[in-house]
Amino acid sequence: MVVAGARRMALVVAAVAGVTVGATVLSGAGSAVASGVSAAHPSPGGGGLATPHRLDHVFIIMEENHTLDHTIGDIDPGTGQLSMPFLTSLADTYAQATNYYGVTHTSEPNYIAATSGSTWWVNNDNEWDVVGNNDFGVNRYDHTNIVDELQAAHIPWAAYMEAMPTAGYLQDSWPSDSNALYVSKHNPFDLYTDIHNNPAVARNVKPYSAMAADLNSRHTPRYVWISPDECHNMHSGIYTAVPGFSDTPCPYPNAMGDATDEASKTAADNFLKQAVSTIVHSKAWTGNSVIFIAADESDYDGESPDNGFYLSNQGCCDSPVLPAGDPQVSPDWPGGVYGGGLVPMVVISRHGPRHITDDTAYNHYSMLLTIEEGLGLDKLGFTSDAAQVKPMWPLIDFQHGRH
Repeated sequence: MVVAGARRMALVVAAVAGVTVGATVLSGAGSAVASGVSAAHPSPGGGGLATPHRLDHVFIIMEENHTLDHTIGDIDPGTGQLSMPFLTSLADTYAQATNYYGVTHTSEPNYIAATSGSTWWVNNDNEWDVVGNNDFGVNRYDHTNIVDELQAAHIPWAAYMEAMPTAGYLQDSWPSDSNALYVSKHNPFDLYTDIHNNPAVARNVKPYSAMAADLNSRHTPRYVWISPDECHNMHSGIYTAVPGFSDTPCPYPNAMGDATDEASKTAADNFLKQAVSTIVHSKAWTGNSVIFIAADESDYDGESPDNGFYLSNQGCCDSPVLPAGDPQVSPDWPGGVYGGGLVPMVVISRHGPRHITDDTAYNHYSMLLTIEEGLGLDKLGFTSDAAQVKPMWPLIDFQHGRH
């Protein structure tokens, strides 16, 4: 693991971009480590903290299809300015996992991995009813997931989907399959059978517009998942304006880094600024609360048919190993680890370390494991593999992150 000092330019950007987080987020113990700390996992012999970790509130914001070097610190070739100044400022101010991977490709299995600890041998984006451009049928996951554990532990939870029209909405897309601003492949909760088939539970999945009021209510959720819509998550692909959504249309870029791709990053960065500000100024931002901001997988570049046209299939930490010619990847796939590539992961903790980076190999299983430990839940799927899947406490726990 490595420690990074604050990059001054980005800190200035943070102040100007102004998630007015100064007093709320930067106060307390965190300022004591601004000059740099060492982040290390506790030794098996008991060198770590004597008390268990606890998370009061957990927030996950999942963006789409962009690698680490195309987001944090990336420069827009058209303007010469940072492509995502707000996300970059967060990475500099708080904590960044610099060796964090998507579990696999495509999008959907990453969302499932992050909420159930396994991809369940899926490497496609088929949903509850809609069959995509392949022959693998619909995906309905009859597997234990984090919602099962949260419900059993009486821990309140909610998921907020931008552009979802109503709470508990069960269709695969909105407003239409051909112009889908909301898609269920980015809403893992709807794809689990025990949530989809139980309206009382499914109503915990709500339009994003409900989040601010919920976080300031008397009964705020402790586990919160946030999926931006297709124009705010860097995915794009909307060609017709959707009434009420001013950022539509947002077509697919022709190439990584072109003007359309850069516009998608700007829209995502603006969404993150608003979402983070809403969270840290809410009644839910208490105790040892944390926000995870990640992308699900690396870019879809259209130039690598042997691996399904993705920029990278690097992975770690129980990413699937797929046989040569796997039909969900490509007849030309040579076989091997089919990871999701290196993606951004920024961790904002209320009382945690500041200005640090951690180069431990992590992926979405690591995030899930950290949440399980922090909320006192059992380990799902590959999160029980202590040899490969490590928790991310050095990025969250102030005392854990120093000698």
